[in-house]
Amino acid sequence: MKIKQLDPLLANQIAAGEVVERPAAVVKELVENSLDAGATSLEIQIEKGGLGLILIRDNGSGMVKEDLPLALSRHATSKIRSVHDLENVMSLGFRGEALASVSAVSRLRLTSRTAESESGWQISCEGQVEQLECVPAAHPVGTTIEVRDLFFNTPARRKFLKTDKTEFSHIETVIKRILLSRFDVAITLSHNGKIVLDEKIAETIEAKERRVASICSDGFLENALSLDIEATGLRLSGWIGLPTFSRSQTDMQYFYVNGRIVRDKLLTHAVRQAYQDVLMHGRHPAIVLFLELDPYGVDVNVHPTKHEVRFRDSRLIHDFIRRSVQQVISAVKPQQLIADEPIIYRSEPQLAPTPTQSVLNLRPVPARITPVQVQEQMAAYVSMHTAADELIETPVLQHTVAVIEEEELEEEIPPLGFALAQLHGIFILAENQHGLVLVDMHAAHERINYEKLKKQFSKGRIAAQNLLLPVTVHMSAAQADCAEYHAETFTRLGLGIERLGETLLAVRHVPILLQEGNIEQLVQDVISDLMTYDNSDRLEAQMNEILSTMACHGSVRANRQLTSHEMNILLRDMEQTERSGQCNHGRPTWVQLTKSELDKLFLRGR
Repeated sequence: MKIKQLDPLLANQIAAGEVVERPAAVVKELVENSLDAGATSLEIQIEKGGLGLILIRDNGSGMVKEDLPLALSRHATSKIRSVHDLENVMSLGFRGEALASVSAVSRLRLTSRTAESESGWQISCEGQVEQLECVPAAHPVGTTIEVRDLFFNTPARRKFLKTDKTEFSHIETVIKRILLSRFDVAITLSHNGKIVLDEKIAETIEAKERRVASICSDGFLENALSLDIEATGLRLSGWIGLPTFSRSQTDMQYFYVNGRIVRDKLLTHAVRQAYQDVLMHGRHPAIVLFLELDPYGVDVNVHPTKHEVRFRDSRLIHDFIRRSVQQVISAVKPQQLIADEPIIYRSEPQLAPTPTQSVLNLRPVPARITPVQVQEQMAAYVSMHTAADELIETPVLQHTVAVIEEEELEEEIPPLGFALAQLHGIFILAENQHGLVLVDMHAAHERINYEKLKKQFSKGRIAAQNLLLPVTVHMSAAQADCAEYHAETFTRLGLGIERLGETLLAVRHVPILLQEGNIEQLVQDVISDLMTYDNSDRLEAQMNEILSTMACHGSVRANRQLTSHEMNILLRDMEQTERSGQCNHGRPTWVQLTKSELDKLFLRGR
């Protein structure tokens, strides 16, 4: 067949198929044009899920008469002039396709006025863009776009759309995403004459948080950490949910790159890695994150809908996001969660985030825990911890001594309080200044051991203890070959092994933390992991899983009776350990029952 030039209308309808997937796509493109025009107020009217009417009125800079016909033609834009502009684009729209594509599949009316014009101008079209005429029209400064009867000339497209309610829900989602990125813009959204969203400009932190809460729920904001971190020309800000506030889907993950909402696998993977030690399998974090960088470092011209981006230095971006989110999560301690105050992290000036305000809300010591008891408990804690700290490097001892020397212990008790009892051989019941605390002792101890092993492993020296009698381990020849091949890895893990025969290993020293564990089972589990992840790069990525397995073997088990001193040592360790709110598998390690919650249980005060 001979090659022929496509009819302009057909070409526009093909282009519309890439850009105009559904009414929500039309709304996104038109709203982005309004924002690029400097609008600070938007009124959006929707009828019949967007198939009947999409009307967007803004107070932006508007357009002059001569620009109206050009705005409806393909590849016409005011936002780029050269390749250099394309490589440094900061506007949301730039491809010059949106209005042309929309006008090809709808009945469109465009009315606009600039501040310099005495009157506005209007242009209309129905599926074609040739021989369009502008007529005068009364209009304030800004632009109004009316899109009626969407897909009226492409009925096949209408058949693929859902119900009006479903299509409007997609539109509402688009507007919510835009609201999260532009706190400097007021937006009103209505459907069939009923106002659904009415958000004013949010200038203060409190107003921004109210907007976030209205879109992501009060629960998200109550369980979110605020961050603002800068390093190497990158800035990451926004809110990340606590691991305990997770979702079964990724429906509450909002990523913005230079103000543009994106769906990017690189960003998603970086966040997932940052949460990998604290989320249960199959759960997803809730986040609202804004990444800012030099526009030259990101290519936004990847897809017609502009949902996808490509970074020039993807490794730098990935590591920056993973490290930033991970450090913020790691820095959260029980005392901050108990204080029930906003937790904000800003980098000043290094990457490592530091709290900008004290989150300790200290109150008078309850009468039943006297100052003398506080001093005795803390002294006992130091005494019990000294022997272990001579072998295991940890900052807990130093911190505890500093507390005793510098703070007036008579005026406070530790955040997790002091142990009262052990319940069913599984839980520790403690009393703190806010009420009662329940701790899963195995889960908590597992996290403590895990974090210690990670720190020691990163320094290349896990403290080991020689066994008086070597432990022999029987296994298959393939397992023994694997252990012999990875002998250096075993040494880094604090395990000294020697092959005695084709199917026999001897374990001569083990990590101090795990000397009470099941050594034979531990070695079998480590070999199993090594055989699964035999690739060296893969092994490095999975090393934390191996350390997690080791930590589990070295943690206190159910039904083991702990003394009061041992329980309090565990509580103090939790207060100093990163990510102590969750075990290695993402389950919570402790819960707080406040006095008010206890009062409600017994209907007190009614």
